[in-house]
Amino acid sequence: MRGATGEVAERYGLALRDYIVLSALDKTPGLTQAELGKSLGLDKTTLMSQLDGLERRGLVVRHSDRRDRRLRIPVITDDGEALRATVADACAAVEASVLDSFGQDQVQALRHMLFTIIGDAEDRGSCL
Repeated sequence: MRGATGEVAERYGLALRDYIVLSALDKTPGLTQAELGKSLGLDKTTLMSQLDGLERRGLVVRHSDRRDRRLRIPVITDDGEALRATVADACAAVEASVLDSFGQDQVQALRHMLFTIIGDAEDRGSCL
């Protein structure tokens, strides 16, 4: 699934990690860069590199946190949201085609197992 969704993201000019960052910003807005990195399991250097690239492309902007101006809050732009939504729709279609040969009960069982493995998280990620 990772390979298939990665290929979809690349068709739209995004690395899979870019798509994951945009999706996290869409699903959990208002996180500081540190909180975002922690939620995605990315170290500070990797996240900064991702955000720098997304910001150069106009897909993300960073604002100062009103509570602490030293902290930065990345925000997805309208262009970033439009691209994220397009890639999400294309990924959903790929996921549906991959799971098409399974019955609905099998798909539900797979989803249940994946939820059990990853726990009760706010952002369960792609393929769920």
